[in-house]
Amino acid sequence: MARTSGSRASETGPRIRAAALRLFARQGYAAVSMRQIAAEVGLQVGALYNHTPDKQSLLCDLMETHMTDLLAACAAQDWPQDPARALEGFVRFHIRFHAARPDAVFMAYMELRNLAPENFERIEALRNAYENRLEVILSQGVACGQFGLSDVRIGTRAVIAMLTGLTTWFRPEGGKTLDEIEEVYVTLVAQAVRV
Repeated sequence: MARTSGSRASETGPRIRAAALRLFARQGYAAVSMRQIAAEVGLQVGALYNHTPDKQSLLCDLMETHMTDLLAACAAQDWPQDPARALEGFVRFHIRFHAARPDAVFMAYMELRNLAPENFERIEALRNAYENRLEVILSQGVACGQFGLSDVRIGTRAVIAMLTGLTTWFRPEGGKTLDEIEEVYVTLVAQAVRV
């Protein structure tokens, strides 16, 4: 398809990323071609290379954007000093942030296996920075006797996996609201780490 009259690079780049995100989330990175992405945006496949060097770079860019947005939103939170209250705040934050971005979450967690080693290292460093926020909360809770985890690192990963898994099944039109589900998750996580 020919370039749409009046289209601009400042609009085309975000449209390419949005189309790639949708396709990667629905079909999987390996099944999506640059030709499909171009067709989704209404471009000739060669025009994509004016905006991204290759599909791998596009995947890494999408993951990095998701993780940097997550880290910025996390840093902007006013975390309570009390570990139990901070943990509740983390659960609520994680659920709200991720429920609003199911495609980005699916792609960012499920497509790690398709990253080139150097890209994997970059994304893994961002993931570790985010997980560190929860690990600090859990460590503080263990230190003051509020939480009873024998391995804080494994506990951190288990809680993150449980919270992130919500995006694979939650639908706004389902039987429970996000508010109701959030309350259930707050209780589940508190019970999982309690002494």
